Amino acid sequence: MHSARNGYAKRIGDGKRNRLNIRAKQSDHKRPRAFTLIELLVVLVVIGILLSLVVPSLLAARRQVRTVICRSNLRQLVYANLGYATESEGFFVPAAADMWDSSGLQRWHGIRQDLDQPFDPLRGPLASFLADGKVKQCPQRVDFVQGQQWAANFEQGCGGYGYNMAYLGSSLWRSEAGLSHTQRYAMTTRTTEVRSPGQTLMFADCALSLQDGQYIEYSFAEPPFTVFDGQVLTDFFLSPSIHFRHSRRANIGWTDGHIEPRGMGDLDSENIYGVESATMNLGWFHPVNNSLFDLQ
Repeated sequence: MHSARNGYAKRIGDGKRNRLNIRAKQSDHKRPRAFTLIELLVVLVVIGILLSLVVPSLLAARRQVRTVICRSNLRQLVYANLGYATESEGFFVPAAADMWDSSGLQRWHGIRQDLDQPFDPLRGPLASFLADGKVKQCPQRVDFVQGQQWAANFEQGCGGYGYNMAYLGSSLWRSEAGLSHTQRYAMTTRTTEVRSPGQTLMFADCALSLQDGQYIEYSFAEPPFTVFDGQVLTDFFLSPSIHFRHSRRANIGWTDGHIEPRGMGDLDSENIYGVESATMNLGWFHPVNNSLFDLQ
């Protein structure tokens, strides 16, 4: 009898242990399993690979969007100037009507009360021909110097765009006698005097560097060689102001209204401030002469 009781108790105990083991296994099965270190490292590597594939594409797309917006801004400037000419007996807008007397208060993109202020675009000669009356800022984020005195920042307010003053925004190219220097800056070119509008630069991405690593806004697209009283002086280069800021390309607005990007030509020279222009992506496109600025 005693042996039978012990056997019965043993079977009951074994059954309880079996049920407990089954429950424990079921509980272990339901409990989430943590990542091992190796699995975590594999996931991180895969994410890194995916980012390396996606991020460059996103950056390229962002650059492309900025380039498209910049071209739109330039097109608006070209059409604004053509509209101005239509209402001004065919004469383009003056680039800097008061340049010769050094007052520096009037520009194609605005007017200011004193030299240490930025130009007010709403008072500029093109205001009525531009959306919101303003010259829009180039979307490419150039760290232009802001808010300093005239000597350090003398063209602020042009949005990073420059105008062909030498041939369109003045009469510096004219050889006629009897024109005073003041008149040469105040009087501009007529639309009918441009023989090849599709090959004559009107506006472009522009900047100027007064010291390495810094840019100021500059509102003139300077040709390679200076022109005055009808003479082109090829003894020296001007300080280049065309800024190849869109992946080493500059957007150019031509007088016929089309916009075209151009790559930078070879240039190995310092500007008047002792800055290596090429290192700042400042220069000219080919051919490095005045042929795509002049009226021929």
